[in-house]
Amino acid sequence: MKEDCPARVIATPAALDLIARLRGVHGAVLFHQSGGCCDGSAPMCYPQGEFLLGDGDVLLGEIGASPFYIGAAQFVYWKHTQLVIDVVPGQGGMFSLDNGTGLRFLTRSRLFSDDELAHLAAAAPAADSRA
Repeated sequence: MKEDCPARVIATPAALDLIARLRGVHGAVLFHQSGGCCDGSAPMCYPQGEFLLGDGDVLLGEIGASPFYIGAAQFVYWKHTQLVIDVVPGQGGMFSLDNGTGLRFLTRSRLFSDDELAHLAAAAPAADSRA
């Protein structure tokens, strides 16, 4: 992505610390932004290779050297926002690697400015397809 484009997904230092800990235990991981169902709308963390990505999953970027995906239908709703992955005390998602750590990943967001949206639109539609 072009240097002046904002990242579609970023992580707080606390989230990056938890990602590093999880990578130390489980190896390479990936994230998928849940669209609801069993664990609400939590960002779910899985060992790479143990979560089957679909053709409609959209790669938003990387956090903590880990790819971050979102379903295409969710991307339509969230494409105007930057996802900020954080951690808070609590129980992680049932199938997510943060479960049992005493912390859980949480998605916060902020709206992109008009200028940021223009930069994203001018860039290649990298976030509109799987990598």
